[in-house]
Amino acid sequence: MKVKQWIKTPKGYVILCMLAYVLLASAGTMDIKGVINAGIAVSVSVVADMLGTSLVKKKRTPPYSAVITGLIVALILSTSASWIVVAATALLAIVPKYVFVNKKKAIFNPAALGLLLSSLLFQTGQSWWGAFGDLPAWSLIFPVIGGYLVTKRVNKFPLVFSFLGTYFVLLLIMGLFQFGDATDALRIPYINASLFFALFMLTDPPTSPAKYKDQIIFGVLCAVAGAMVYAYFGGLIYLFVGLLAGNLYHYARTRPSYRTQLLTR
Repeated sequence: MKVKQWIKTPKGYVILCMLAYVLLASAGTMDIKGVINAGIAVSVSVVADMLGTSLVKKKRTPPYSAVITGLIVALILSTSASWIVVAATALLAIVPKYVFVNKKKAIFNPAALGLLLSSLLFQTGQSWWGAFGDLPAWSLIFPVIGGYLVTKRVNKFPLVFSFLGTYFVLLLIMGLFQFGDATDALRIPYINASLFFALFMLTDPPTSPAKYKDQIIFGVLCAVAGAMVYAYFGGLIYLFVGLLAGNLYHYARTRPSYRTQLLTR
């Protein structure tokens, strides 16, 4: 009964989807390296998370969030990345959870921050192979179905729709005016990456707002920031930058005021 209850939780949904994507995408590309990287990323994430919990004397709970972070890291990093880079990226994703905190919750999306730092420090390749970008277009149905179930479970449709709507409209406008390489972002595998990002990373409950109005603002902000970064710099880190900008907005909206902090001491 406990297993059935866990499967119905948002984290249960996400973990099952991620595991399915690891297996399906690996089978489709005939590359076992993705499975190996997933094992490495999850192992490092879980160990780092348990150590972090012990150091801050936080109540111990099953490290489901760390498993999700490790799986997302593995599904986005190129399968050609070395095991050292995969492990380092997973570590970079978990450590900030215990450094940048607001109301006992992480300020920044762990996977997004870890992947951005990894890209800047190690120039890692990000193929988003777990979003089925290397497979036929019809395979996009897998992340869409899984993402729909997860988004419905966490009640974040306003966030997803506001982000995707703003994001694609901005790219379309930039493409019409031939600003940067915006038209490339409207093609596969970029579309795969943006959908996977919106459905599984943007909707992370601890680092995104719950109220509908705030979700819409959050989604628009992430889209605008990400699109601007893509227009000027290209690459794939623009999605992470957009999300981290949204995380900062959410932190600014929810952090206790200086007066409140003094009163609670």
